[in-house]
Amino acid sequence: MSNIVETIKTDLTDAIENDKLVLPTLPEVALQVREITENEDSAILDLVKVISNDTALSARIIRVCNSPLFRGSRAIENLNMAVSRLGMAYTSNLAMGLAMEQMFQATSDMIDKRLRATWQKSTEVAGVCHVLAQHYTTLKPDQATLAGLVHLIGVLPILRYVEDQDIQISSIMLDNVIDEIHPRIGATILQKWDFPKELQNVPLEYANLHREVPAADYADLVLIANLQLIAGTDHPWTEVDWKTISAFDRLGLDPEVDMNEEEDLNAQMEAAMALLQ
Repeated sequence: MSNIVETIKTDLTDAIENDKLVLPTLPEVALQVREITENEDSAILDLVKVISNDTALSARIIRVCNSPLFRGSRAIENLNMAVSRLGMAYTSNLAMGLAMEQMFQATSDMIDKRLRATWQKSTEVAGVCHVLAQHYTTLKPDQATLAGLVHLIGVLPILRYVEDQDIQISSIMLDNVIDEIHPRIGATILQKWDFPKELQNVPLEYANLHREVPAADYADLVLIANLQLIAGTDHPWTEVDWKTISAFDRLGLDPEVDMNEEEDLNAQMEAAMALLQ
């Protein structure tokens, strides 16, 4: 069975190096949203027109607007009001991120469960990233949310490969493959998608517990969000002395303080995570 693991790693690594890896493409609505946002002549109504073609996406953006994180003095009843409140940049990143959910589906039960679990974790991390960015940094909460949503994007081609090749492999061995090569694949995907450079390194850097950079960045946010979500579990990262993780210092956080015990902050993180479900 270990030969299967090595075969998968070798095949995918060779495909990356030879530029032959079949990478996922952004959903059409995400591409249209980004095109409008990057056009200086675009207006809110242009963005509303594209998003309104996707009923489910429209409803979720309105729900986000009416959440405790964004709720104003009056309820948001339509997409136009929602985009006006969130702004074009935030709406664009949110729409792009949420549109990706459709990519995390498969035909076989095992791979489908894996993909859905990956998306679930991504949305939870994204929610925590939003709150951390808002409270502890000058980084943009919308970019932070998007960073959380895409930090595991490299898992997609791996699971697609296993499904397409009909490979029978245990969960433990599949985890081994994913942990080793998904960061590199993820960075490759974000480069292909022309994501901002500050997000392209997130898949590669978020799991580097001891990285040193001059200032807090989106990889720091994703790392701390992941740590926040595994606190109290038997995850290997809980065995590390978190006081040695400099990302806490860059964000101005005390690694010995459980953010879950801060009621207001915890409520906001739970609200943010629930938004993306």
